Amino acid sequence: MRHIGWIAGATAAALVAAGAITYAMAEDTGTTLQAPTADSADAGFARDMTVHHQQAVEMSFVVRDRTGDEEVRRLAYDIAQTQANQRGMLLGWLDLWGLPKVSADPPMTWMGMGGMASGEDGALMPGMATGTEMKKLNSLSGEQAEIFYLQLMTDHHKGGVHMAEGCAAKCSVDVERRLARGMVDAQRSEIELMTTMLKKRGAAPRH
Repeated sequence: MRHIGWIAGATAAALVAAGAITYAMAEDTGTTLQAPTADSADAGFARDMTVHHQQAVEMSFVVRDRTGDEEVRRLAYDIAQTQANQRGMLLGWLDLWGLPKVSADPPMTWMGMGGMASGEDGALMPGMATGTEMKKLNSLSGEQAEIFYLQLMTDHHKGGVHMAEGCAAKCSVDVERRLARGMVDAQRSEIELMTTMLKKRGAAPRH
């Protein structure tokens, strides 16, 4: 379980390479691949998940500096590395498709759920930590920081799984759908791991 992030990161690198090769081959053979539109599920997922992932990376770096526990630090490093790699991949696809990285539409509009998150206190999408929660994480240390991080990241992963399932069902680019399915599997496994880690610390997920 501790190597989930490394495996997911390697898978992500392989997927982005496959996506780039697919488009390059199409150009060489004169075949035109239809790029997604700005309002497509492919573009919406790419934009929203880059924002979602960025907060996970931030939280992971915070807790890595707030605890000396090797198990938590290793998990945080795996999550930060995996999600930073995936974020770069998604932004790269938007560039490849010639699409903007931001949209005037509310987050998750591509899922038909544009009004699901209020956006209050920085929580732009379900599962994201609020600004107040991020400040609290920065104020804690030791086991208190570990527990709060594991709880926040469990919520974060649940929101991420929901979005990735949406892409797996709605996205049209095959390599992006494969990435989304990989996110679902990896984050569900990490949710199980974090539940176990919380139990060891006499705590439990918040929801």
